[in-house]
Amino acid sequence: MIHLRNVLCVAASLFAYSVFRVHAEPGRSAVRELSSSKRDSIVVTEKAIRIHKAAPVFDGHNDLPWALRKSGIAVGNIDLRKNQLKLHTDIPRLRTGGVGAQFWSVYVPVTTATQNNALTVTLEQIAVVRELTKQYSDVFELALTAEDVTRIRGNGKIASLIGVEGGHSIENSLNVLRQLYRDGARYMTLTHSMSLDWADSCSDEPISGGLSAFGEEIVHEMNRLGMIVDLSHVSPLCMTKALKATQAPVIFSHSSARAVAEHPRNVPDDVLLLTKKNGGVVMVNFFSDFVNPVDAARSRKRNDQREKLNERYSDDEAKVASELRQWELKNPRSKQCTVHDLLDHIDHIVKVAGIDHVGLGSDYDGVPALPTQLEDVSTYPVITQGLLNRGYTESDIRKVLGGNVMRVFRQVEEVSRKLSLEK
Repeated sequence: MIHLRNVLCVAASLFAYSVFRVHAEPGRSAVRELSSSKRDSIVVTEKAIRIHKAAPVFDGHNDLPWALRKSGIAVGNIDLRKNQLKLHTDIPRLRTGGVGAQFWSVYVPVTTATQNNALTVTLEQIAVVRELTKQYSDVFELALTAEDVTRIRGNGKIASLIGVEGGHSIENSLNVLRQLYRDGARYMTLTHSMSLDWADSCSDEPISGGLSAFGEEIVHEMNRLGMIVDLSHVSPLCMTKALKATQAPVIFSHSSARAVAEHPRNVPDDVLLLTKKNGGVVMVNFFSDFVNPVDAARSRKRNDQREKLNERYSDDEAKVASELRQWELKNPRSKQCTVHDLLDHIDHIVKVAGIDHVGLGSDYDGVPALPTQLEDVSTYPVITQGLLNRGYTESDIRKVLGGNVMRVFRQVEEVSRKLSLEK
């Protein structure tokens, strides 16, 4: 077992580093001591490449569909076969990164809930994913089952799955939830940044007691359908209540460890233990604000500043945005976040929950800042090398890269079959 102790050294340079002590469990190699002097750039070796190719990455969250919409670019008007320097994602870099399966997020803003068009926009985003698989049918293929993922990867394509990012997309309707499943959605994040009538967000005031009775009904229906329950973005109380309600393993599609970087979007240790009991997987997010302790502290201050500005200029969104931008210019990110910070999160989740309960959920094309050496989808082999450097076995690395989320997918399907037989 990997043992992690973070030591945050507050100096003039605000340099954060961690120290790892040797701690081995039977059958697993000990991790070499890793001090700040060992946190240099990672050089990918042939061994890492061999392991990486044998276990293609299954990433829990990529926001390319919304990045295209936000930029006003239709799928037919961009050539993803060429390098797209304004994006984190394109086909050449996906191939370099060894991506074998990808949950594409069909995120829509929570403002669509107040505008009464959340479902319409979500269906439009699902259509974007389907268009990607149609336009690049030699590269992408829609996957609806775990077996589909295995088959598609075996054919040398990238299995493309659909993840709904936020329960506001179902507009408080179980029928709509079923519709989204029929249209291909295979996970749903219970909330995004706004608390709902039935589930509380980590980014908003609680209104549902974590998870309401209707929220539990939604979780049960997702279990019945075979849709993975995703607990990224939800409040800690919602996490614990959903873990109690579900009959199937859950995922955190793009969240990291709160004990390493204290941010509301990350998972507390007590929830990591519940996730272990549940059989679920925390898929670590790459966003610097969620990964690096210094940037996480700055992000919390930014959120406080935004709340103050919202109170001061409650009727002037443009003024809030302008003032917040000025604050950001005066308080920039540390620029210290590296791949080692991400590896710290993996280590911590392994330490608390075990090697079977961690994966990767990059959030590429959905975040403004990324660790050094993880700048785009071509860089996943650096993680493989970093895990090798920290003493992980090839078997363990396979689990992190995709084996764990595949297990969850299969178990969710098995629970669905059992529940269907009970009726």
